[in-house]
Amino acid sequence: MTATLTGEILALLMFVGVIGTLLIGFPVSFSLAGTSLLFALAGWLLGAFDPSNFGALASRYVGFMTNEVLVAVPLFIFMGVMLERSKIAEELLVTMGKVFGQLPGGLGLSVIIVGAMLAASTGVVGATVVTMGLISLPAMMRAGYDPRLATGVICASGTLGQIVPPSTVLIFMGDMLAGINAQVQMEKGNFAPTPVSVGDLFIGAVLPSAILIGLYLLYMIGKAVFQPRTCPPTPATAEERKTLGRDVLTVLVPPLLLIVAVLGSIMGGIATPTESASVGAIGAIVLTLAKRRFDFAILRDVTISTATVTSMVFVILLGAAVFSIVFRMMGGDALVHEFLGGLPGGVVGAMIVVMAVMFVLGFILDTFEIIFIVIPITAPVLLAMGADPLWLGVMVGVNLQTSFMTPPFGFSLFYLRGVAPAGISTGDIYRGVAPFVLLQVIALGVLMSYPALATWLPAVVFGR
Repeated sequence: MTATLTGEILALLMFVGVIGTLLIGFPVSFSLAGTSLLFALAGWLLGAFDPSNFGALASRYVGFMTNEVLVAVPLFIFMGVMLERSKIAEELLVTMGKVFGQLPGGLGLSVIIVGAMLAASTGVVGATVVTMGLISLPAMMRAGYDPRLATGVICASGTLGQIVPPSTVLIFMGDMLAGINAQVQMEKGNFAPTPVSVGDLFIGAVLPSAILIGLYLLYMIGKAVFQPRTCPPTPATAEERKTLGRDVLTVLVPPLLLIVAVLGSIMGGIATPTESASVGAIGAIVLTLAKRRFDFAILRDVTISTATVTSMVFVILLGAAVFSIVFRMMGGDALVHEFLGGLPGGVVGAMIVVMAVMFVLGFILDTFEIIFIVIPITAPVLLAMGADPLWLGVMVGVNLQTSFMTPPFGFSLFYLRGVAPAGISTGDIYRGVAPFVLLQVIALGVLMSYPALATWLPAVVFGR
C-alpha cells in the first residue's frame, strides 16, 4: 500500500473518528485536536504524515489573534447579551403581542417578527429562544395555541440569528471563504481576484433571510386561515389599547434605529463589519442607559457571558486548525476533490451533495463544529469548480439554520425544553419544528435554483 493511499484512508477514518468522539460526549475542541493528533501519529508511523507540517500552526494561531475581522465576534455577542439583559427583548415581545394579538395567529406572527428583529440586532440564538420561551410560550398556551405550533414557531424564529446579519456564523465563514477563494484563484492563475469580505456576505444574506422570514409568516398566516383553532386571537384590554401607540414608539423604534446603524453603516460603505460591531455594542449600552437599567452588575454579567461564549468559539477554531492541517497533509483534500469532481451535474451536483452532508451533520453537530470541519475540506473544491463564494457562504448559512432545530441534538430544542412548562413534552417540541425545517429546506432549494438571490445585492451595493 502506497503512502498516498494510506494517508487518504487515515484522513477518511479521522473524519469518522472526530464525529464518533463528539457523539461520545468529549468537548468539541479537544475532540478535533486530540483525534487529529492521534491520526497524525499513526500517519507518521506509517510514513503518510510529516510532523514538520505542524510548524504552520503557530503562524495560523497568530493570524487568528491579529485578524481584525474576527474582533467583530465578541462585539456582536456583547451587543446581543446586553440587549437581552436589559429586558429590551422582553419589551419587544410584549408590545408586538399587543399589536398582533387581536388577530388569529397574531401571537405567532409577533414572535416571528420579534425573532427577526432580535436576529438583526443581536444574533445570539440561545438568549433569543430562552427569552421568547419564557415570555411568549406561556401567553400562547393561555390563548389556546397548539403546543406544537407554539414551540415550533419559537424555535424557528429564535434561530434566525444564524443567517440574518449580523450573524457570527457569517463572520467566521466570510473570513474563511476570503482566504480560501484567494488561494483558489491564485492556483487558477488569477492574481487579482475580486475580494470576498464579511460585508459582502452580510449583504448577500439579506434577500435569502427575507425569503425565509416570509415563508415563516406565510405558514403562520396559513395556519390562522385554515386552522384557526390552533392559534386563536388574544384581544388587548381597553387599558392596553390606550397605551399601545406610545408603547410601539418607545419600544419598537430604538431597536430599529440600532439595526439601521449597524447594517446601514455597512451597506452605505461607512463602516466595516468590525467597526459596525463597535457601533452596535455602544448602541446597546446607550439603549440600556436610556431605559435606566444600566449598572456595573449588568456590565459585569454581560462581559463575563461575552468572554465565555467568545472563548468557546475560538477554542473550537484552534482545534479545527489542527484537524485541517492533518486532513490536508494526509491527502484528504485530494480525496474530496476527486469525489466531488466525479459527481454528475458539475458544481450544482457537488453543491447538492455537500449541502446534504451538512444537513445530516446538523442532526448531531453544532453550527461552528460543522463550518470549522466541513468548509476547509469542501470549499476549495467547490470554488475551484466555479461556485460563487457568496452563493456558497449564504447557502451554508441557510443550511446550518437546521442544525439548531433538528433532533436529537438541536440546541434550540434544548433551550426551549429547559424553560417550557411541564405540560409540553419533548415530543411536542420535536414535532413542532418539523414544518419549519421543511420551510428551511424549501428556502435552500430556492437559493440553489437562483444564486443571484445571494450575489445580486452585494453587486449593487459594493459594485462587485
